[in-house]
Amino acid sequence: MERFARLREWIQSVLPDPLLSLEPASADASFRRYFRATTASGSHVVMDAPPDHEDCRPYVHVARLFREAGANTPEILAENLEEGFLLLSDFGDTTYLAALDEANADRLYRDANNALIRIQAASRPLELPEYDRALLLRELQLFPDWYLARHLRVELDAEQRAVLDNTFAAILANNLAQPQVYVHRDWHSRNLMVTERDNPGVLDFQDAVYGPITYDLVSIYKDAYIQWNEERVLDWLVRYWEAARQADLPVDRDFGAFYRDFEWMGVQRHIKVLGIFARLCHRDGKDGYLKNMPLVMHYLRQACGRYNGLGDFLRLLDAIEGKSAQVGYSF
Repeated sequence: MERFARLREWIQSVLPDPLLSLEPASADASFRRYFRATTASGSHVVMDAPPDHEDCRPYVHVARLFREAGANTPEILAENLEEGFLLLSDFGDTTYLAALDEANADRLYRDANNALIRIQAASRPLELPEYDRALLLRELQLFPDWYLARHLRVELDAEQRAVLDNTFAAILANNLAQPQVYVHRDWHSRNLMVTERDNPGVLDFQDAVYGPITYDLVSIYKDAYIQWNEERVLDWLVRYWEAARQADLPVDRDFGAFYRDFEWMGVQRHIKVLGIFARLCHRDGKDGYLKNMPLVMHYLRQACGRYNGLGDFLRLLDAIEGKSAQVGYSF
């Protein structure tokens, strides 16, 4: 309550008009909380990021970096970095996840592609942390630590651990060989907002890095929260690839090679996300993410069944889950 009182006092000191109400707006998977501050002239969003758990400075830096690139990030109207308070412009409540349907999906994903390309085209090395081997591997390690050991209570034997290590090495070799650009790192339907102007509104970008060009495409087109048929996803990816080439982004000139990189990047992300969802449940008490695990596992198994170098890992998943392999085609 003491922190909320300080937050309310700060808001009243920076708002242009008297505060009429302060209500919860949303929460995310971190320690950040969001409130909607309403005045007679409109509403603003307030971020509460406790400094002992969160650092607002990356958020401020990336917000301005992406905004300069032409993406619609919240405008930072006031900041108190010492206490972890930010006053932001308000995009409203309509996420892509809430709005997407068969009729508007092409338009909304086209807007998302255009915004992503603007961000990627502005990329410069040394501006954001690198999505390097250590970080990619640390993310992969969430899978054995949290999904296998904690969630499924599975302990790998030496042979299975060797399969896991070899798979991780193959994934990293692909990921690190991809062209590098700015990576939002959570570019999906819960973090993109439907806006009347400059759609989409872009949120939750504070963990942005400089890394593989296909990563954000995996986030949105192999979304843990909504699924589309593969033919439609392929169409959206082709449209991105064509627009990216026109923007002189470093995508492979062969779409087949580009798509293979997209799939391998997806394997890294799906492995990580299973670990994150397990950790959110068992460490943070947020068990709502468990219902999204089957879709993530579906994406993972589907890709592993298609590519040479991932068959042993698929068989390991079969052994863990007691399922028979459904191996598809290989490239």
